[in-house]
Amino acid sequence: MSEWTGVLQLDMENRQGRTVAQNVYFQGAFKVMRPVYHQNNNFPCYYVLNPGGGYLDGDKYRMDITLEEKAQLTLTTQSATKIYKTPRQQAYQETTFHLKKDSYLEYLPDALIAYKDAKYFQKNIIHMEKGATLLYSDILTPGWSPEGERFSYEMLRLKTEIYMENELVAFDHIKLQPESQHMSGLGFMEGYTHLGSFIVVGEKTNDELLDRLYEAIQQETGNFAFGLSRLAVQGFTIRIMANQTQVIERIISACHEVVSDEWYQAKPSFLRKY
Repeated sequence: MSEWTGVLQLDMENRQGRTVAQNVYFQGAFKVMRPVYHQNNNFPCYYVLNPGGGYLDGDKYRMDITLEEKAQLTLTTQSATKIYKTPRQQAYQETTFHLKKDSYLEYLPDALIAYKDAKYFQKNIIHMEKGATLLYSDILTPGWSPEGERFSYEMLRLKTEIYMENELVAFDHIKLQPESQHMSGLGFMEGYTHLGSFIVVGEKTNDELLDRLYEAIQQETGNFAFGLSRLAVQGFTIRIMANQTQVIERIISACHEVVSDEWYQAKPSFLRKY
């Protein structure tokens, strides 16, 4: 019996200008739908499914995604990732990405919802070669609690390491632990309940793109705060705090559109299922 609750492996390759699966393997409580080629794109979108409906006490998931040279892929989830009560052991997910030269990955999962007494640790390790492009987002959402608490989960921890040619170029570590942190205070959630991130690494990043992104976010409506920063390599990160998942989704979508228009003169595919 595998030590993992669910395992997913995807190996993608470019065949005469079209990206196809070289290998698809899944086991346990991880599955993927058949690939969808949105808007007649020459690269697929895979939707990850969790047949169990959510992550439970001690669940462990692993994904290993490889994009060969010039391969392209959009990876998302069929629905929100739900973390339920974990009284004894945290739920854990580990994902490793290998992006070869001139490959392109969009990893844009739905929101992660942490319910009362949930503990969750997520680790992303991303290995990139020169010319590879990454678009990655995540949204952290507090789940409903019987007492109506704003932060009833026990711990949310997300760690992302990005390596370019085997050198660590970006490290992002979020740890939200309501019992020991003043969640509404300065330096934490500052009165907001939802947290979103959009991390992009691409050699076409320049000041004009960042200006367009800043203007696009400023035009969005709703109650939110955000920060936009350049990375040590060609790329940037955006952090968004709000009180609704939809507000963060809308801002990330607007930024995605700006990047797609600036770099590829195209509109991104609509991925959501509702």
